[in-house]
Amino acid sequence: MATGTQSLNSLLERATIDDHEEILKACNASLKQSKKDPKTLHTKAVALLKLDRYDDALRVLDEGGVDVKSGASLERSYALYKNGQLSKAKDIARGISDDRGARHVEAQASYRLEDFERSARLYSDLAKTHAPIDNEENDVKINSGAADAQLEWTRQGHLAQRKRPTREDLFETAYNAACASVARGDLVQGELLLKRSRDLCNASGDLSDDEKVAELLPIQVQQVYVLNRLGKLADAQDLTSQIAHKDIPDASTQHVAQNNSIAAKDSIENPYMAHRLLQDTSSIPEKDRVFTFQLDRIKENDLILDLLVSKYDGVIKSTDRTLTSNPPPSISPHLNHISVLNAAAHAQNRLGNFGIKRILPLLEKRPLDVGLAMLVVQLYILTNNHVSAATALESLLKHLESSDATDHQDFRFAPGLVATVVSLYGLQGRKSQITTELAKAASYWRHKSKPPESLLQAAGLGLLESSDPKDQATARDIFATLYQQDRTSKIATAGYVAAHALTSSTVKDEAKDLTPTSRLIAGIDVSALEEAGVPQTKSNADAQAASRKRTLDEKPKPAKKRVRKSRLPKDHDPTKAPDPERWLPLKERSSYRPKGKKGRQKAAGLTQGGVEKGGESAAAGTSGKGSEGGVIKGSGPGTANKAKNKKKSKK
Repeated sequence: MATGTQSLNSLLERATIDDHEEILKACNASLKQSKKDPKTLHTKAVALLKLDRYDDALRVLDEGGVDVKSGASLERSYALYKNGQLSKAKDIARGISDDRGARHVEAQASYRLEDFERSARLYSDLAKTHAPIDNEENDVKINSGAADAQLEWTRQGHLAQRKRPTREDLFETAYNAACASVARGDLVQGELLLKRSRDLCNASGDLSDDEKVAELLPIQVQQVYVLNRLGKLADAQDLTSQIAHKDIPDASTQHVAQNNSIAAKDSIENPYMAHRLLQDTSSIPEKDRVFTFQLDRIKENDLILDLLVSKYDGVIKSTDRTLTSNPPPSISPHLNHISVLNAAAHAQNRLGNFGIKRILPLLEKRPLDVGLAMLVVQLYILTNNHVSAATALESLLKHLESSDATDHQDFRFAPGLVATVVSLYGLQGRKSQITTELAKAASYWRHKSKPPESLLQAAGLGLLESSDPKDQATARDIFATLYQQDRTSKIATAGYVAAHALTSSTVKDEAKDLTPTSRLIAGIDVSALEEAGVPQTKSNADAQAASRKRTLDEKPKPAKKRVRKSRLPKDHDPTKAPDPERWLPLKERSSYRPKGKKGRQKAAGLTQGGVEKGGESAAAGTSGKGSEGGVIKGSGPGTANKAKNKKKSKK
């Protein structure tokens, strides 16, 4: 065993960093003499890691026993991380104290496990100490920027180390800063940083042409997303045509690129083809899985394409499973999107009153579903029915208030819901309800450890406009709290000064920190404003005009006579006299001539006021006696037929 160890040591002394294959061969030869030598097994594991043979390295370390595992904890945690066993890698690395390499492995494993807060803190600690290895400082800077970007994507931007991008000299740091800007919603800044990242990558002298192509692919995919969000669909489509999706080696990047290319289209002419293209994308392996916020968008895109190809039942079943496992209420964007897609499948992509009728029964079954309630509100607004929209949202808020769950109150006073109901009240001119809602939201969040700053600012500004002393006192307390938390905030300072100006004379020092009035009104033509008068909205102007009383000397305007449409026939000739019998029925007119033989015979028996021939002789024979002779019988065809019928009946 000593001979094998000595030969291995002598080989290691002569070896360079490029001799990993030779080291592996020497280790195998040495292990033939001593299979359980810990140092040889450790060296073999390191050589396998250098050769990217992570499964073999893990097998060697596991076969070595407890001694080898304990002596090579860092190598084992790194091999587990590269093999996709992130939780084990993080636990082992966290158990290694005072080791800079272990902190790197723990930070990377935490990043992949989406524990971005822990990852950012570890990289911050590494940046504070000296980096003994060349280029380690750049690696720490790059990875720290990536962790900050992920914090922004997961709505934890307040934990990020860098809030705003700086002058970036590396294409990796510029790319991470661009991702952070996009996550914050600053798309224009993100577009500029992505262009800078692309230019720095092309100008890099440390990369070969093939490496540049590989590094430019994720930058281009992100550019397509940003251009799509900015509405520059033509530019997005041009850039998409330059990307060969099938040649992307990274499965996750390939899947994201395919999603972005479909979303970049102005309209999907053939949804069935788009559905097939998205389904043909290669499956993402566990080692290269996308993050949760990316996976959520991919699932939503899949469901949208299913709706476009009329797979309504499949969408309903899939979304029902998700909603059952995550019952409402929730303010998660993904779950609320799933709820909206579920409702769209029930309504079969129909809007208007038809869609509302299909969705309202769902809202009765899920009265706490925030996404579904917001969809109903939006549909009512599209039909210009603001009253019903406010009623639907008020129903949701009442159900949340009456709930016994403690977290439901956080949902009830979520900034988005409060802003929506305040906007609906504003459209209807319900100022008192606006003040009441803002006061309730402010009183709830003021007692929380992490209140939403934007909501408190809006509540304070709204309560300052109230004439109620209680509301003004609440506004003073709100801005006092905000000013104590951040004295550099212009909104908090201005609100604090405005709230205390009437009750205290000690705000002169705080007012000095604000922008001078002369600077604010510079460039404003006061005379032109006075001549223009107070601007009024159309609704207020109409209301005032309607309510204005008429003066005494003002004469009432005569009512306009309504001109009826002409009812004359198309062939009317005003020169001809109208027919005097035009009001009589057709059969009673003198010009009426029946058609057919039977009709003429029937007309012959109708006297229309005349006297028959037989009647004249009968009347002449009885003219001397008046009416004592009885009833005059006619000799028309009707009587003859009756006589014939009687004779036949006698026979």
